[in-house]
Amino acid sequence: MRAIRAHAAGGPEVLSLDQLATEEPGPGRARVRLAAAGVNFIDVYLRTGLYDPGPHPARLGKEGVGIVTAVGAGVVSVAVGDRVAFVDAAGAYAEEVILPADRLLPVPAALDDLAAAALPLQGMTADYLVRTIGRVAAGDMVLVHAVAGGVGLLATQMAKAAGAIVLGTCSTEAKASRARAAGCDHPIVGIDADFATAALTLTGGRGCDLVLDSVGRATFAGSVRATRVRGTLVVFGQSSGRIEPFSPRPVLGSRTLVSASLMDYASQRSELLERWERVANDAIAGRLKLAIDRVLPLAAAAEAHRLLEARATSGKLLLDCA
Repeated sequence: MRAIRAHAAGGPEVLSLDQLATEEPGPGRARVRLAAAGVNFIDVYLRTGLYDPGPHPARLGKEGVGIVTAVGAGVVSVAVGDRVAFVDAAGAYAEEVILPADRLLPVPAALDDLAAAALPLQGMTADYLVRTIGRVAAGDMVLVHAVAGGVGLLATQMAKAAGAIVLGTCSTEAKASRARAAGCDHPIVGIDADFATAALTLTGGRGCDLVLDSVGRATFAGSVRATRVRGTLVVFGQSSGRIEPFSPRPVLGSRTLVSASLMDYASQRSELLERWERVANDAIAGRLKLAIDRVLPLAAAAEAHRLLEARATSGKLLLDCA
């Protein structure tokens, strides 16, 4: 079977499509034949070495959807032939992947393969940010960075459904238009835009109740400034690089800073399934509208990474693994 592997830490050029032997799942594990895989910034972090991918050559890809083709001893949660999705595989840029069976998500018939590949990681991330950490309520002012990205568009819809007023940063007017269509009340356009001043102006100097920051180094100082006293800033990504060390009291004042990862908010199977059922049902009912930017062939994984890093996408980027 074919799989994308990073042969060293570096740019997209380190990725290659390799031929690998098909493996059998061990106890408690299942093999899935992929239909599609999601491309996410965590994959970039693993490729560059910002996160440890393990020994090279290293397989990439956390998220995808497909059919169970084999199960190991003791597996009762899934069976051969089940259509499943997942968010924490080690190597979903492939025709097949093996992972713990208890991390597989049942896919409702009403979700097609592209929707089922686009929704899990970004949908459940938006869910824990807005609903679990943020506890967004009517009248809250919420600032979403990269508002036209996959998480940004979904978080915007969830915040609006709760009655919030949403501000969002994006790089172009085209992305601002997509953000408005998702419910963003005040897009702040431009890579170098003074979003903190704009947020303070739009909130009458008070600042936002919740700021969702997936950018990291380039936006952190402004995100703190845009957060109201006793408000919450959530850092859940670092697409611009790691935040420099700082002394909390003089920088944050009386603001709550949360560093968050989906895997810590879906570590138990019961919570994983509950969160997945909520976002899947929202998508099926039309309460969440998915934006798929494009679908590239598996062999074009390096190009997918270039597009993602260049902020040349809006919504979800997928690889066709079939």
